[in-house]
Amino acid sequence: MDKVKIFSGTSNRPLAEKICAGLGVPLGKIDISRLGSGEIHVSYGEPIRTCDVYIVQSLSHPVNEHLVELLIMIDAAKRASARTINLVMPYYGYARQERKSAPREPISAKMVADILTSVGANRLITVDLHADPIQGFYEIPVDHLTALDLITDYLRSKNIRNPVVVSPDAGRASTAEKLANNLDCPFAIMIKNRPAHNVSEITHIIGDVQDATPIIIEDLIDTGSTIVNVVEALKKNGAHNAFVCATHGLFSGPALDKLNNPNIEEVVITDTIALPEGHSNKFVMIPMAPRLATAIQIITEGGSIDTLLTSHTV
Repeated sequence: MDKVKIFSGTSNRPLAEKICAGLGVPLGKIDISRLGSGEIHVSYGEPIRTCDVYIVQSLSHPVNEHLVELLIMIDAAKRASARTINLVMPYYGYARQERKSAPREPISAKMVADILTSVGANRLITVDLHADPIQGFYEIPVDHLTALDLITDYLRSKNIRNPVVVSPDAGRASTAEKLANNLDCPFAIMIKNRPAHNVSEITHIIGDVQDATPIIIEDLIDTGSTIVNVVEALKKNGAHNAFVCATHGLFSGPALDKLNNPNIEEVVITDTIALPEGHSNKFVMIPMAPRLATAIQIITEGGSIDTLLTSHTV
């Protein structure tokens, strides 16, 4: 590990600090500033020549600022003769734009992949992509980790009465099925219509939720509107208060207030994105830093990343 250097962007420095603590290495010195015009300036504060550089940066809000900041950090590392430049990007911004759903639309997730690799990234470590095929957008190694087993362990510790795992839409059905198998309980699927971005309407529920405790599983929570709609629909169909689980908590706009809903028991997320101030005690954060630290150690010293993926899910 003597050739490993870990640096943090400004999106989630506490996560980078926890990763370094797990590896027993200091967080690298770097100066990131904004010029008067808003331009981003980066300067590494220590030599990184022939080192394996890991840059920790989630593409959370403001996503465009954090993306450009990451690109400049990559370019600076390449020009400082780093041996490899490895991106620890727990949350992959623009992942919801992974395909064309209408004419004349971009595939922004592929564009981000092209930019990161062309600037100089040699590897990507990420967590619970919105769409698995995004891994195929890259010609460099992609280590796709998951938080599903960590969420499973937490839910088991709660001894939830009569649980039913709920997928908010058909796209999350596979993940819901895995979680239901892990918890040995049934699962249900919500059918919804999306008239616009970040707007959804629940039309049907497939599965029995009467007198059950719903466990809603998502990859991310953005505005919270969809989750609240799902919770209210479940309540109307005779369900108890719900546990809401997601890997990434974006919590845009008034999402924290929306999720402080009397029909929500807990909101379980991980620390891939820093949790904003002012949240209620309903929010439970599961640490991803130990898993990311282990991934870095395996990549550096050898071994199989698969050991981080198969404790509950196959």
